[in-house]
Amino acid sequence: MATRHFLSLMDLNREELDTVIERAIELKALRAQGITTEPFRDKVLGMIFEKSSTRTRVSFEAGMAQMGGSALFLSPRDTQLGRGEPIEDSARVISRMVDMVMIRTFGHNVLERFAAHSRVPVINALSDSFHPCQLLADIQTYVEHRGSPSGRVVAWVGDGNNMCHSYINAARQYDFELRIACPEGYDPDQSIVASAGDRVTIVRKPEDAVRGADWVATDVWASMGQETEQHQRLKAFEGYLVDHELMSHANSEAIFMHCLPAHRGEEVSAELLEDENISVVWDEAENRLHAQKALMEFLQENSN
Repeated sequence: MATRHFLSLMDLNREELDTVIERAIELKALRAQGITTEPFRDKVLGMIFEKSSTRTRVSFEAGMAQMGGSALFLSPRDTQLGRGEPIEDSARVISRMVDMVMIRTFGHNVLERFAAHSRVPVINALSDSFHPCQLLADIQTYVEHRGSPSGRVVAWVGDGNNMCHSYINAARQYDFELRIACPEGYDPDQSIVASAGDRVTIVRKPEDAVRGADWVATDVWASMGQETEQHQRLKAFEGYLVDHELMSHANSEAIFMHCLPAHRGEEVSAELLEDENISVVWDEAENRLHAQKALMEFLQENSN
């Protein structure tokens, strides 16, 4: 049995994704009942952070602790990765000492090179190309609130970034229609769009994306590393605020998601973010914990 990695949603097939989501929901229920399960006893997760994060660190570290394991936090200051050691060498060494590795980095090629030389499963905890762990949480959240996303209409309003790319992969895996509203010049990667065929369309007006949608999602307009573009992006994304008025074009049962952190008054109104009849962002954030526990369990069980 080969070592399994999770660098994008496409690394699992639909049946495997369903298994992970179902297990995440089960683990969430067990946690609420105070029932513990410890499949990671004496196991160690190495957490390599080139990009900082609140939700990613807390969810992975807490998840390992809740399931009997432990986690090592490694920033660029703590490893030779930040001092020029070849990624391949770091992978060979680190994977001999820990049982799983998650990496939050800028370049997706860092993950691919690390995984190619790792003895243990490697998880993409965010790269500039994809954010698949967030999509696991988002899918879990939709399933909990509305059932399967298959055949639904999903609207992405904002930048064609790593989150948008992962929504495209989710459209491929779950066979839903994805409408992406973004300004000219901020489109997602065309090769990723093309891979989804007719499941994905790109429009310029947010109303055209949201009309009749079952699920609306957005993200900040300037991601980490793009701070110098903040002013330029504020101008480019004018009119892309997701608020109650925009949501009025969606289905009456539509829900809103945001991976957080949110800039209230920019990509989402404070009123919509706090409206728990529509916004499920707090469940979505919590589900990072449960989805990642289920993912780690799956990778452990299905690897050497």
